[in-house]
Amino acid sequence: MTFVWITFAVTLAIILGGYWAFVVRPESQDKDQLSGRLKTFKVKTSNITIANEQQQGQMAVLESLIAGNRLVVALEQLLVESGLKLTPAGFILLTVAGIVAGAAVGWWMSRTSVAIILAVLLGSLPLIHVRRTRTKRLQTFEEQFPEAVELIARALRAGHAFTTGLGMAADEVPKPAGPEFRRVYDEQNFGMSLPDALRAMARRVPVLDAKFFVTAVLTQRESGGNLSEVLDNLASVMRERFKVKRQIRVISAHGRLSAWILSSLAPCLAGFLFLTSPNFMRILWEDPLGVRLVIAAVILQLTGTFIISRMVRIDY
Repeated sequence: MTFVWITFAVTLAIILGGYWAFVVRPESQDKDQLSGRLKTFKVKTSNITIANEQQQGQMAVLESLIAGNRLVVALEQLLVESGLKLTPAGFILLTVAGIVAGAAVGWWMSRTSVAIILAVLLGSLPLIHVRRTRTKRLQTFEEQFPEAVELIARALRAGHAFTTGLGMAADEVPKPAGPEFRRVYDEQNFGMSLPDALRAMARRVPVLDAKFFVTAVLTQRESGGNLSEVLDNLASVMRERFKVKRQIRVISAHGRLSAWILSSLAPCLAGFLFLTSPNFMRILWEDPLGVRLVIAAVILQLTGTFIISRMVRIDY
């Protein structure tokens, strides 16, 4: 047992050391280098050379290895939508840590099949956490968005500019909607055009209401019209749509509760028997037939959970 703990500690130290060496240390060096450049910066209009290395800085080794991959780009978009302050490299290291920890436990039990199952389960925990955080953040944003749109409409009726209304929404609306409006407000202040800043917000927050808002604002800028009235009508539509969505969730609550019970019944029963009668469950990983049964049960459990979740999920 002592050897297992020593192996786990050494593995954890290696992973944390790699995270510090490949992610934390290069980022701190970039910040120090940027601070030094800002202190000694002098404007030279005669010869300005922009190199790719000067634009991007010294990237971390792991970031440079995974940069440009389509899966990494999709992962980065997922992390942006979740609002977590986590880089793709950090996410990959956490996933690798889970896989190594699961494989180490299975290796201690001297069962390759158990090691594979635990590695897959522990390695998928970071992805599950990121996706749940993203879903919760987007739901909260969808609840706050009509209030923010109405606030901007009231600012326009009071005689303020649209950008001033964005600043007021950024100050008054809490997270996560407030920081998104703050980012749009800061981006257009720092030189980005307002249409590009609004489109960037629609890409960061893949919510249908945000796309409606951006489309309405950009259409009004091209064709003219009373923007405050357009935003008021849009906010009313958003609230009615959200009300119908809540009603659908109430109607489908029974099905979702049944899905949770059916999906968690077998794992909870297995965990209870493992804690109360470990000798009774030991045959599942000591006997080859028991291992095959466990693999088949996990596959069938995941398949059933996926099918039930799709049955009770109603998109609106």
